[in-house]
Amino acid sequence: MNIDRATLSDVRAVAEIHVDAWRSAYARIVPADYLASLSVEQREAMWRRTVESGQPELLVAKDNGTVLGWVSFAACRDKDAPSSQAEVWAIYVAPNSWFKGVGHQLWQRARELLSQQGYGTCCLWVFPENQQAIRFYQSVGFVADNLPPQQFELGGRQLQEVRYVCRIDAKR
Repeated sequence: MNIDRATLSDVRAVAEIHVDAWRSAYARIVPADYLASLSVEQREAMWRRTVESGQPELLVAKDNGTVLGWVSFAACRDKDAPSSQAEVWAIYVAPNSWFKGVGHQLWQRARELLSQQGYGTCCLWVFPENQQAIRFYQSVGFVADNLPPQQFELGGRQLQEVRYVCRIDAKR
């Protein structure tokens, strides 16, 4: 498996994984009609703009030219975040590649780049109901932050996310 920066030729696969992973991972969290409304074409346009601008960074994991997953990351978007804190904006793996080490390799490469860029910590936000993702994040060194959950509305349902953080330089 290779981990590289995404190119314009990767954006369709990134968008397909984005939609498929949301529908699989969030089926019991996010309203079904919202998940059904997700558009690969809209996500593709969004990821095309990301690749063209380079912000946030987007890495893809490929095996024999097939994109298996991706991670996007940059400076932390939280209002109170120090400049030394990065954020994983999103990390998704194709559902048929879950539990095969793809996410782990993506995070390790992102962590290396974040370290090279001088970040000391990294955060991410996750639905507290998404225990599969939380187990993964904990396995690579993330721990729950003591911030209160972030509340928002999505698809007509009130949801919340909790923040997890990890040290960039920690060996894992």
